[in-house]
Amino acid sequence: MGFAVIIPLQALQKFYGSSLGKKTLVALTGLVLLAFVFGHMAGNLLIYAGRDALNSYAEKLQNAGVLLWAARIGLLGAATLHVVTTLHLARHNRLASQPRPVFQRTVQASRASLTMVWTGLLVAGFVIYHVLHFTVTPDAGQPGYYELSSQGPRHDVYGMVVQGFRVPLISLFYVASMVALCFHISHGFSSVFQTLGLRTERNWALIRGAGLAFAALIFVGNVSIPVSVLLGWIS
Repeated sequence: MGFAVIIPLQALQKFYGSSLGKKTLVALTGLVLLAFVFGHMAGNLLIYAGRDALNSYAEKLQNAGVLLWAARIGLLGAATLHVVTTLHLARHNRLASQPRPVFQRTVQASRASLTMVWTGLLVAGFVIYHVLHFTVTPDAGQPGYYELSSQGPRHDVYGMVVQGFRVPLISLFYVASMVALCFHISHGFSSVFQTLGLRTERNWALIRGAGLAFAALIFVGNVSIPVSVLLGWIS
């Protein structure tokens, strides 16, 4: 039994120790995070359908119980692996690379790829703030935190979002964070296909265009909410 356990552990260590293994892990966890970003945005856009639509959606998520916690733990694990492995990969590549002229390195790498680590860290900081802002720290005693529905009192997520984004500095921070997120996505999306061996000369332009389009969709969808609140379109 002990021998059988040692072999997979050794295989995993060898896999993670290689550059290809790290890139594959970053790509797979990146796919999970891309799916979450899209799903999270789609749920948030229910704010345009009105208070009841968004609050009903939030209530269903909250009542998911074990499934919700399983999703949270899985997402946290994927995010942690993505960040840690990316940092390890960056360090591995830096140590393994041979000195080359700065101009040559800049030409061979896109602006997004050069800043992937930094935009990723900025996004990680934003996620922590976002969780604290709308999940951990809201005061249950503040007006509008609860609303009455046919099922009784429930969290007024609609009101919380509107109240939060009415503060211009908070909305500006969210917009700036979306710039970093979508800059990260624009490169990460296409990198997933390249790492998994799905890139060819024929489809590369399509993959690159799809990555830019996906990043633009996420940016417009997420940024539209604080902008709409500030302009009074959502109140």
